[in-house]
Amino acid sequence: MKTVRLRHVAQVNPTTPAFDRLALDDEVTFLPMEAVWPGARLDRSASRKKGAVINGFTRFQNGDVLVPKITPTFEAGRAVLIDGLLNGVGAGTTELHVLRPGPQIDGRFLYYTVNTHAFLKFGKSEMYGVAGQQRVPDRFLRDLRIQLPSLAEQRRIADFLDTETSRVDRLLSARSSQAKLLNDHWHSALSEEIERLASRYGMVRLRHVIRSIEQGWSPQCEDRTVTEGEWGVVKAGCVNGGLFDPAQHKALPSSIQPRREFKLAPGDLLMSRASGSPELIGSTGVVPEIKDNLLLCDKIYRIHIDKRRSSAPFLAYALRSHRTRQHIKMGISGAEGMANNLPTSVVRDCLIPKAPIDVQNAQYKNFDRTRDRTSQARRHIDISIALLTERRQALITAAVTGQFDVSTASGRNTIQGV
Repeated sequence: MKTVRLRHVAQVNPTTPAFDRLALDDEVTFLPMEAVWPGARLDRSASRKKGAVINGFTRFQNGDVLVPKITPTFEAGRAVLIDGLLNGVGAGTTELHVLRPGPQIDGRFLYYTVNTHAFLKFGKSEMYGVAGQQRVPDRFLRDLRIQLPSLAEQRRIADFLDTETSRVDRLLSARSSQAKLLNDHWHSALSEEIERLASRYGMVRLRHVIRSIEQGWSPQCEDRTVTEGEWGVVKAGCVNGGLFDPAQHKALPSSIQPRREFKLAPGDLLMSRASGSPELIGSTGVVPEIKDNLLLCDKIYRIHIDKRRSSAPFLAYALRSHRTRQHIKMGISGAEGMANNLPTSVVRDCLIPKAPIDVQNAQYKNFDRTRDRTSQARRHIDISIALLTERRQALITAAVTGQFDVSTASGRNTIQGV
């Protein structure tokens, strides 16, 4: 087995002449980062006309290996061997490196090579950039030394791993389906209860039970953890799934005076106003007891409620019902130039049950209990997914680095007990 630099057996970020030959109206597969997953989770369903992606996107073709370059996607081992593209080519996020195998390396073997422990660990050490935005450089891939067995041996290894990883991938797919069903059941139960309350007490627009809606601040921040006594500004992702995550924040530089009117307080009701992911817009959360000095960011609304008429925890749940989610989705799509921005008028027009305060308080505690049970079940699924993912990667590493003879080995014992 010889050792070679990757650039001698594969092109790194090459041009794609097949893309250039297409007409501007021809359809190509489009891959945003959220669609890039190994195995059956790879989502090739999106497409765009060539003219819409001719500038500002990464180009690739059938048979290429796509490697995410940005943290934490790179460390998660989400490289893919791409095929089944419309017209044989695709375009996608600029956060992808493209590897095009040459005649000396099997494309599947190359794909498995960039999914080994050593590759991911070494790549992480070579990242550059500020925390949270670090990327694997082009140079790392070009200069990477890989072990290269004969083509026949590469294919034997790839055949073995195709069989064994597909078994793990089926289990991963099943676990992911379980997680989705669990979340769908929770949201359906929540929506049904909100509709039951609406049927009993009637509906009222949110504007009638709140005092005001406030948008936050957008100072230049440092992407690091806040230390004791410092001020931080929360990120848009701090409200997701009905919860508030105080760890999602950036540090306010000492040179900038904090605008204390935007300081978050326990009990504040927050709603995501803008996000690169439209499905996260309208997410809600209630601020718990927090020790850090955190400020509201401009991508989040703080909803000042009328405590005589509404309960913040109840509203956080009510605003997650199917009725409200559909209202928000329609409001965003119907607001010209506001595709990823939620107008306050849409928020104010949300319909919620006109239930008495005591009923709201009792109901949100019931919702809390149901959510906790669901979260516990989800944690078990997540642990199983993490174990399967780790064992898949360990199997790939052992096979690619020649730790066993794939002609006689079986990877079945790597997934027992999960």
